[in-house]
Amino acid sequence: MPKLVELFLSENDLNGTLPHSICNMQNLTALSLRSNHFSGELPHAWNSGSMISIVDAAYNNLCGNIPTSMGLLSYLQILKLNNNNFDGKILDSLQNFSILLSIDVGGNKLSRRLPAWIGGSGGSMLHMLQLRNNSFTGHIPRQLCNLSYLHILDLSHNNFSGIIPNCFNNLTSLFRDVSDKYPNYYHLQTMLTLKGEELVYNTTLMLVKSIDLSSNILEGEIPQEIGSLINLSTLNLSRNQLTGKIPSEVGNLLGLESLDLSHNHLSGHIPQSLASLTFLSHLNLSYSNLVGRIPSGNQLQTLTDSSIYIDNPSLCGVPFPTKCPRDDTFIATNSNEDGNDKLWFYVSIVLGFVVGFWGVCGTLIVKKLWRYTYF
Repeated sequence: MPKLVELFLSENDLNGTLPHSICNMQNLTALSLRSNHFSGELPHAWNSGSMISIVDAAYNNLCGNIPTSMGLLSYLQILKLNNNNFDGKILDSLQNFSILLSIDVGGNKLSRRLPAWIGGSGGSMLHMLQLRNNSFTGHIPRQLCNLSYLHILDLSHNNFSGIIPNCFNNLTSLFRDVSDKYPNYYHLQTMLTLKGEELVYNTTLMLVKSIDLSSNILEGEIPQEIGSLINLSTLNLSRNQLTGKIPSEVGNLLGLESLDLSHNHLSGHIPQSLASLTFLSHLNLSYSNLVGRIPSGNQLQTLTDSSIYIDNPSLCGVPFPTKCPRDDTFIATNSNEDGNDKLWFYVSIVLGFVVGFWGVCGTLIVKKLWRYTYF
């Protein structure tokens, strides 16, 4: 059996264009060129006889279209072309990847609609789909809900419009433990925006359960079905045009650590069910139209930064200095009740003394025999 080859040239300050001979290495199983200075286009001569399962050319200066011939790589599991200058679209030829686990093409200039095949048979094994910082348009296809292994979905910073599909409760791995299928010899280094900051993950990436749809043009209401994703750790729907109330079902996301719904047009009260999220450490509900009292209790007591709720003029209560309208009524009512209680307390003491005193002394005055007996 011929010896298999893994070619790792990451972070070596290499530059120039990629040689076309890379495509002809029949025994090559892993190709990592990340974090160099390669420019030009990817080689176009990929062939069906290749055994390559990993292509990682992230963080370079590559440009042009993703080669159609990459669709011939029948063993491909991981495709990372993020942070380059690729343009065009995600090609339909990539749907031939029957065992594809991860697609990361974020930080490019890709555009047009997201192809429906990503949620079809060709994308059924996907664990990670990262398309952030591109120019994709159109609706989020409902076919994505067929990805039962998906645990990281990042469509942020694009031009997606329409509503959030109400079928995300079909993403099995976000509410049930699903065995991972990543090659254990390759640590996927991935940049994710979690808890309001960019973090690099590698060995712990499989533990992350995240949906990021921020910075698009999504509208409509937040679907109640999201409340079924009890394994979800990060939910970011910020900087869209979402309307309606925050569904109380969000309180069912018991594993949630970060929730960002800021910069939308949400209305109504903040559901008290958020107090059930005992792992919540990052919350942002700012810049919307929320009203009423800010809920308290449990983990919410530790989130005292008022910036969490700013630019919601009709919110009141802690951590804002603004009291809710009922607070004054409540205080006045309590004050009146306290005053009445004290009055009746003193009246009862006086009446008790009078009744007790005259009950004894009056009897002694009236009954001469009892008086003599007592003294």
